[in-house]
Amino acid sequence: MQVSQDQPIYSEAPLQLLLFVDGRPKSKPQVQRIRSYLKELQADYNFELQIVDVGQQPYLAEHFKLVATPALIKIHPEPREILAGSNIIGQLKTCWLRWQAAVDAYLQLQSGLQETEENGRVRELKSSIRSVAVSAELITLSDEIFRLKQEKEKLQEQLQFKDRVIAMLAHDLRNPLTAVSIAIDTLQSNYNEQKSGFERLTPKMTVHLFKQARSQSKTIDRMITDLLQVGRGNEREFPIQPQKVDIGKLCLEVLDELRDRYIAKSQKIKKDIPKDLPNVYADPERIRQVLINLLDNAIKYTPEGGDISVCGLHRTTQKVQFSVGDTGPGIPEENRELIFENHYRLERDESKEGYGIGLCLCQRIIRAHYGQIWVDAAPNGGAWFHFTLPVYPN
Repeated sequence: MQVSQDQPIYSEAPLQLLLFVDGRPKSKPQVQRIRSYLKELQADYNFELQIVDVGQQPYLAEHFKLVATPALIKIHPEPREILAGSNIIGQLKTCWLRWQAAVDAYLQLQSGLQETEENGRVRELKSSIRSVAVSAELITLSDEIFRLKQEKEKLQEQLQFKDRVIAMLAHDLRNPLTAVSIAIDTLQSNYNEQKSGFERLTPKMTVHLFKQARSQSKTIDRMITDLLQVGRGNEREFPIQPQKVDIGKLCLEVLDELRDRYIAKSQKIKKDIPKDLPNVYADPERIRQVLINLLDNAIKYTPEGGDISVCGLHRTTQKVQFSVGDTGPGIPEENRELIFENHYRLERDESKEGYGIGLCLCQRIIRAHYGQIWVDAAPNGGAWFHFTLPVYPN
């Protein structure tokens, strides 16, 4: 009895069998009985037996469309037959005489073909095991080609994203850099004039310029941080340092940072943050990133004079829900899950600044806190983004 764990044997035996086995302990006794019975038969009959471990060669099990193991398959001579179940030996006893009759017929046919080869006839009968091996190799190659195509598509997407980022980076960084430069130049000019006995800027305007420069510098830093973090998108773990956080207070701080932006568009901020909202167990800098991204989007997509809402809700003893709503164009229902994918942007957003990474980053941060993030449609138009965080244990 010949056994191979690597590939089927190329054989020209008149009767060719494949025995499919698995590694389950409870199937070993049955497999041993089948192999012992076949070994007894080999003393009187000429046939080839191949043992196939489905754990090592699953593509062969797929090729023969097996639904159970162990299984014994007659692959030659045709037609193919599959014996499976708990009584393979009983089935084999029933089939054996018929299989031998098929072997005799095959040998007679082969002999007749050999006699005619001298007259130019080419024998076309080939080993079935050889064809099985070829089929198995084709299946394996097909799987490998599919995997390589997926890798190619992923690499192409990454290259496209890189080109897109490079093209947009100059534009997106230019605005805050220009604002910082103007603020610094103005302060420097005023300082020089003060030394000469002149002063153009009031204290209030000086404070505003410092605040503007600091705010725009934070915007630049945030953009670079987001890019670097999403660039490490293959990391399974997203590092966080959770602690006791007053999320209501944190949200007010973020709103103050973005004050100039929503005031410039005459947008109204509606707050519904209960005073007794419990603290959350979270990384304050990471949650600040989430709030900045969500509020930045709300300001970006809400038209002038529109409303932006922030709400807190103590959902359960374990979870706090925080929500950011706007009166912008909203998110189509079919895109509400896609928008959290890396680099995904709606068609309407193609003219907007940004890389399409903000919501993906938000999702990674919230999931790292064992929370959830999702989006709903607002009753009066617009979108509501919600996320949950664990309550800080008392």
